[in-house]
Amino acid sequence: MYVAGFVIPVPEDKRETYRQWAVKSAKLFRELGCIEIVESWEDDVPDGKLTDFRRAVAAKAGEKIVLSWQIWPDRATVDAAEATMRDDDRFAVPDDIPFDGKRLIMGGFEPILAMGRD
Repeated sequence: MYVAGFVIPVPEDKRETYRQWAVKSAKLFRELGCIEIVESWEDDVPDGKLTDFRRAVAAKAGEKIVLSWQIWPDRATVDAAEATMRDDDRFAVPDDIPFDGKRLIMGGFEPILAMGRD
């Protein structure tokens, strides 16, 4: 298992637009081998004393935090998917994405514990 994680500031009034974009994207990621995707909209995200999700992505007033992760079989599948995405026009970033991609945080993670999964 390999996990791709994302923290994204999204304007509060773009929630449904973001959800629709995520549904469309998830179908494409599934084609490339992604096992599971979870898109989570901010519900209880406190401000921290030193750091927090909002500061991490330079969230502005009126933006909510989306925490998203993708479960892939392994790193090799992610690498192959990324190579495919570079050459597939369906993965071109549209001008009207419902968030500022420059403030998105992303990373790949090798799990060290996974409860509830085989």
